[in-house]
Amino acid sequence: MNVVFLSPHFPPNYYQFSVQLHNLGATVLGLSEEPFDHLRPELRNALAGYYKVNNMHDYGELLRAFGYFTYRFGKIDRIDSLNEYWLETEGRLRTDFNIPGLKGNQLAQVKRKSLMKEVFKAAGIPVAHGRIVHDLADARRLVKETGYPMVAKPDIGVGAAQTYKIHKLSELREFFDQKPPVDYIMEEFVEGSVITYDGLVDREGNLVFDNSLVYNQGIMDAVNKDIDMYYYTERVIPKDLREMGRSIVKAFDVRERFFHFEFFRRKGDNSLVALEVNMRPPGGLTTDMFNYANDFDIYYEWAHVLVHNTFTANVSHKYYCCYIGRKNHFSYAHNPEEIFQRFGDKIINHTPINGVFSAALGDYGYLARSPSLDKVLEVAQFIQEKA
Repeated sequence: MNVVFLSPHFPPNYYQFSVQLHNLGATVLGLSEEPFDHLRPELRNALAGYYKVNNMHDYGELLRAFGYFTYRFGKIDRIDSLNEYWLETEGRLRTDFNIPGLKGNQLAQVKRKSLMKEVFKAAGIPVAHGRIVHDLADARRLVKETGYPMVAKPDIGVGAAQTYKIHKLSELREFFDQKPPVDYIMEEFVEGSVITYDGLVDREGNLVFDNSLVYNQGIMDAVNKDIDMYYYTERVIPKDLREMGRSIVKAFDVRERFFHFEFFRRKGDNSLVALEVNMRPPGGLTTDMFNYANDFDIYYEWAHVLVHNTFTANVSHKYYCCYIGRKNHFSYAHNPEEIFQRFGDKIINHTPINGVFSAALGDYGYLARSPSLDKVLEVAQFIQEKA
């Protein structure tokens, strides 16, 4: 099997996907702007071929790279980056080279939040009331239906970039005065907690692994209010979340991919509201959290699904695993030495965070695990306590 990985070095922990593909006998080919010598040794050793382009956004360069790979190694069987940023590029290349997976004409409903809403509605999945708004008058008509506050976000966007919470008419006017020249969707603000349903499906769309994340706050607040975030893997996935998540897997016909679905759990009635879908694994260190929560290797398991269409590990959810971020510009009550003296047996990894993720996740991250939720929350509170 010939597999091309776009930017196989990013995010930094994703090199392990290429390593495990290589270990299972796949021919792994890398394509990015990064000089080959700058790749970590494990990744270099896993790649049977590498093509450096000057500009990943130059489609002509990518076509030449794929032509070279095809000439040297034969037909390309799969392409992936496991990264939202390159989803459209992947789809275009799959279409042009007849590679299985999401094609260019299938991407709109997994990229545009407005079209996601339509799929949710057709499947009977509750959503926040809202739509694309084109001008101030249109937005004011929507406000009459929902009231304030409102959330405005790009129809195509990743994370909480350029997302706004609007409380009154003056803020609505200010938003339209400064609005970027892209489609924006506005919807009612849902008060509640953010949770996810994540997983992996095989070629036939069968669910082989699932997981849920619980956030202490939404990414929008972490970015816009500049506050610390932590989130953790659940040990028991709520029944209503699993049922709704599986319905969404079918509605979007997810196959041979990771997925990351986001929901609000409404304050008050505890009901679920679908937020958006992402056809990739959760970002940051979350794939490592899967491993620590289950004592398996998700990088190997994904590669095994890709090569052999089977998932071999036992999914046990033995531990809660919690990501705890800290930001460099805050002053914290406890230094790293104090953290490890008190919770060294609970902290299983710690690392600087790439700047792309730092606005939400912080500049440095800790992973803690325990069979007890109270214990990992105690670790999180201790690490993030301010001086």
